[in-house]
Amino acid sequence: MKIALLGYGKMGKTIERLAEERGHEIVYRIKGNIDNFDLSNIDVAIDFSIPDAAFKNITTCFEQQVPVISGTTGWLERYEEAADLCRKYNAAFIYASNFSLGVNLFFELNRQLSKLMRSFPEYKVAIEEIHHTQKLDAPSGTAITLAEQILENSEKKGWKLDGTDENEIPVTAKRIENVPGTHVVSYDSPVDTIKIEHIAHSRDGFALGAIIAAEWLQNKKGVYSMKDVLF
Repeated sequence: MKIALLGYGKMGKTIERLAEERGHEIVYRIKGNIDNFDLSNIDVAIDFSIPDAAFKNITTCFEQQVPVISGTTGWLERYEEAADLCRKYNAAFIYASNFSLGVNLFFELNRQLSKLMRSFPEYKVAIEEIHHTQKLDAPSGTAITLAEQILENSEKKGWKLDGTDENEIPVTAKRIENVPGTHVVSYDSPVDTIKIEHIAHSRDGFALGAIIAAEWLQNKKGVYSMKDVLF
């Protein structure tokens, strides 16, 4: 594949290394205005830019019929608008809060555990996420996905960062140097605690998942998720 990297920070550089190891070519490493680039020879764009740039990056690619893989978080209030534009331009799109295979398995565990815990209200659920100090948004997109999955099987009314309302899922976000990403879902009762945890050891899992998604998206049209890719 010929790939345009939208955003060229640490994640972009990791994607570059792993994509080249898999025989792909990085044609563009775009840090600024995407309008200055001709994308007609690009097979896929992989977006790990910043929240303020993501929507513009993604929809510009749709206009030029370039499939997009996006892992940028913090812009999702416009996700449905982007998905509608993808369909309008007959383009292809996968957004994921986390592309790691391990995290997507963790999502499935979280979904199943939340179904089991629905019958045991004495267990109080909470989410904690820890990331490196360069991460711009809090909580992480992965933590939000975990919370939304739990809400599907809960009487809770929503989630809140550092929340104390019993009707909401409390989410804690910590920023510590050199932590690629840790997520913990815990259920506390007066007599015991149940926890599931995912710890990333490097960015490679996130980057490889994005590349695998890009490979899968070739010759497809429409809006998909990592569940389509992996399961």
